[in-house]
Amino acid sequence: MNTKQIQKFTLRYLEATGCHIIEKHPAYVTVKLSPEADKKLTNRPYYWGFVERTGAPPETMTFTFVFDPEKLQAETEAAKARQDASDAKAGAAPQTGPVVLGPSGQPLAGQAGADSILGRYFGVTPSPGTFGPGRIPRDEVTYGSRRLMQLFDVVKTCGQTVQLFEDPGAALRGGAGSSGYASYLNINVKVELACDMKRDELHSFGVDLATGELTDHFYEKVAGRKLTPRLPPNVYIARPVITVARARTIVELHLEKMLKRYDHGWAADANDRLSDEFARVDRYYEDALKGLEEEPRMQAEEQWKRRREEIDWQYRPRIAVSVVSGGLFHLAR
Repeated sequence: MNTKQIQKFTLRYLEATGCHIIEKHPAYVTVKLSPEADKKLTNRPYYWGFVERTGAPPETMTFTFVFDPEKLQAETEAAKARQDASDAKAGAAPQTGPVVLGPSGQPLAGQAGADSILGRYFGVTPSPGTFGPGRIPRDEVTYGSRRLMQLFDVVKTCGQTVQLFEDPGAALRGGAGSSGYASYLNINVKVELACDMKRDELHSFGVDLATGELTDHFYEKVAGRKLTPRLPPNVYIARPVITVARARTIVELHLEKMLKRYDHGWAADANDRLSDEFARVDRYYEDALKGLEEEPRMQAEEQWKRRREEIDWQYRPRIAVSVVSGGLFHLAR
């Protein structure tokens, strides 16, 4: 992922969870988290347990997420140079270090004099409308960063299952009649073909709960439609004929038949490489064991056994299927 994709992903999550964007910049965003996002991102279970037990109004944290540290640093140095030149011209003493301005013209956290012990260790949040030095934690959200991995995990956990309805548009919403929607069970699966090499495939299946008909590439079927989590007016959902459990079985049987039709020559080649590696390791240890005393011999045999297990794990061909996400989609007929 590049910087723009990471920024777009992060902003979509923040907007979807109802966070308040305080300041938006091409290199960073300052945001006051919603209660939902705060629970997932700040690791404050004791605080939220207290809020839920006492009914106290929650005070969520404010963060600055930096997407492009290099660009931000360059802009900071340029701003400092301009400020120093202005101070020199006015006869004032220049600043001793770079200051990154955040919301309300205040420095971002992580600069000289901007570290708060209470904020760092106890999650103390500023009062609404006050953004002084040290009050806003700063996190880099770049590829491979801890915060980005956390966002991926949160989205994967919370967005693994959904129930969505197709938006019929203003014409149908204002009409006098009603429209029936077809319900589909969608299951997105990842197929891993693994040996000492690996290939991943993503498949999207949809099962019509009225007829049991299975649709391949279901994601493409719904990608261009406007979807909403609420049931639109003047729309009814017919009782499904096929249960969710039965639809899941239909997908499993289809997937099994699909995998049987694959060319499994890669697995035969992997087994050949596995046999070659076993033979090579066996020859080495058979020669190495000759003339060893009992204790060194036992250690060498244990090492031989572990090495065979490692080779077996690395080269043995296998197919793994896992569910990535899924849900119920109610679409116009």
